[in-house]
Amino acid sequence: QVQLVESGGGLVQPGGSLRLSCAASGSISRLNIMGWFRQAPGLQRELVAAMTKGGTTNYADSVKDRFTITRDNAKNTVYLQMNSLQPEDTAVYYCNYRELLGLRPNEYWGKGTLVTVSS
Repeated sequence: QVQLVESGGGLVQPGGSLRLSCAASGSISRLNIMGWFRQAPGLQRELVAAMTKGGTTNYADSVKDRFTITRDNAKNTVYLQMNSLQPEDTAVYYCNYRELLGLRPNEYWGKGTLVTVSS
């Protein structure tokens, strides 16, 4: 079992910045991917950014030039630095953890943190 605890969401004006954090604890696999998904009202959950322990990253095209994902492997923590936020970024952001070992790798989700971008 893996537990994910998110923090950093809140209300910000257009053009502002926020940093999200997600700390994983429990039975952490040696090989895993951690990242962020988001879900706006009426829309499907979509990938925002993800990162392996080795440093490989993947970003949604809509955020690639504005958001930066980083990891602190010693702390099992992933961060998402969000700059130049716009109203369309408003969503619940969910931390995601996925194991890369075994025939049936496990996946876990955080409870989500709300990001609201509004004047």
